[in-house]
Amino acid sequence: MYKLYCRSFQRFMKVSTFFLPWREPQLVEGENSLARLPLLIKREGIGTVLIVTDKGIAATGILDSFLDGLKAEGMSYFLYDKTVPNPTIENIEEALQLYKTNSCQGVVAFGGGSPIDCAKGVGARLARPNKTIPQMKGILKVNKKMPPLFAVPTTAGTGSEATLACVVSNSETHEKYALMDTALIPHFAVLDPLLTLKLPKHITSTTGMDALTHAVEAYIGISNTKQTKQWSIDAVKLIFENLYEAYSNGENIVARTNMQRAAYLAGMAFTRAYVGNVHAIAHTLSGFYNVPHGLVNAVILPHVLDYYGKSVHEPLAELADATSVSGLSDSTEEKATKFIQAIKDLNEKMEIPMKVDCIVDSDIPLMAKRAIQEANPLYPVPTIFLKEDMEKLIRMIGA
Repeated sequence: MYKLYCRSFQRFMKVSTFFLPWREPQLVEGENSLARLPLLIKREGIGTVLIVTDKGIAATGILDSFLDGLKAEGMSYFLYDKTVPNPTIENIEEALQLYKTNSCQGVVAFGGGSPIDCAKGVGARLARPNKTIPQMKGILKVNKKMPPLFAVPTTAGTGSEATLACVVSNSETHEKYALMDTALIPHFAVLDPLLTLKLPKHITSTTGMDALTHAVEAYIGISNTKQTKQWSIDAVKLIFENLYEAYSNGENIVARTNMQRAAYLAGMAFTRAYVGNVHAIAHTLSGFYNVPHGLVNAVILPHVLDYYGKSVHEPLAELADATSVSGLSDSTEEKATKFIQAIKDLNEKMEIPMKVDCIVDSDIPLMAKRAIQEANPLYPVPTIFLKEDMEKLIRMIGA
């Protein structure tokens, strides 16, 4: 009965998505496209913006030309640079106060997924001033227009510049969860590959595997559409063709451009088709131990795909064909196995471990419980996991 309930809920949500007010961000793409953003903001009638970033980004100097551009257009800005990896409710509230105190009219998210999620949280609080972040946990709890949000990703991974999700951590309970609402989709997204050229190799690898996880989970789920499947296939192909090159030769502008495009397409895919059990486990691991999201996704992905078994052989075989990792004479199962192995091989080439060493045995029951609460009934996964499945997988990925 439990699995029937989950599937019924997922079918209802799939039908409901056709009636939601979807929008796609207005894209500003290409080398030096960041230089066009100040004028774009001004044309939106905005005189003062809040910029949400982190100290690492602020220290690199890649913000400087953008800030100069805002000044040249006669605009004021206020900088919030305290965002932490896996942004917290405290981050959102601090940035919100800065926005209100200075009468800002829009938000620029500048950085990886964490600053973008923090900025989305600010937008949610502005749209629903009488609701706290925990009260907006889950689906369609915002449902109000928020101020213009300009997303400038500096990694090629989360796809947050394209999605309806805002992932938040509660530093008191170690819980990590998502707010999901079409109101949270950024209004504008700047895909400037020059911003990713100086990324450290380990950030390139793990954020790239994050994008791969988004695309694969969207593709194998049962709520995908013809459009989301195409976005997923395109993203997977781009990642297989470009991620290792971007990792090993960070100055390759073509590889960097293609990885930004892949992350965006993967974001577009999973914001409509959802993610799955990989993310449910990854979120709880990050919440407990503050492990970077992309890293845990990379580690977990092949384990979960193996665990799914037969239920994912057909879609994984299709991805194997799309990425040319299989042979024409291979069976469906052989193709699926080769695709999973190709993920493992990519991880190994980029020095991503097969397991994580931070898991405390006594934490596993609560982590499994939280993973189940995130996954079911919402995620339209190929196989619905129960608590014992989650516990088994968490033990498998522990060193």
